[in-house]
Amino acid sequence: MAFVSVPKDLTKVKNKVVLNLTKRQLICLSAAAAIGLPFYFLTREWIGTTNAATGMVLLMLPAFLFAMYEKDGLPLEKILWNIVTVKFLKPAVRRYEVENFYEMEPPEAVRGDRKGGDHLGKKRRNRSR
Repeated sequence: MAFVSVPKDLTKVKNKVVLNLTKRQLICLSAAAAIGLPFYFLTREWIGTTNAATGMVLLMLPAFLFAMYEKDGLPLEKILWNIVTVKFLKPAVRRYEVENFYEMEPPEAVRGDRKGGDHLGKKRRNRSR
C-alpha cells in the first residue's frame, strides 16, 4: 500500500510548474539568465573569462535571491518593502524623552562640599556609635 504524506497547513503548498520550480522562481531565474548570459558572452573577450564569469554571477545574484529567498512565508521583495516602510516611510514617533538620572550631574544640595569621603550624614553617624 502506497503512503503519501499530506501537510496539515495547505497554505505552504506551492504549485510547481517546470523542473520543480514555481512560476515566480521561473520568471526570476529567466530574468537572471537574460541579464547575466549576454554580459558574459559580450565581455569575456575584453576582460577575460574569469572576470566575465564573476561579473555574470554578481549581476545574476539579486534575481536569484528574489527567486529563492523566503522568510516566514514572505518573499524577499515584501521583506525589503516592510523594512523601507518601517525605517523611512513611517518612522516611529517618539512621544516623549526620558531623562536618564544616571547621566545627570547631581544638584549642588545633594553633592555638597564634603571632604575626605564623609558621605554619611550627622544623624546616621551618631546612630552608629
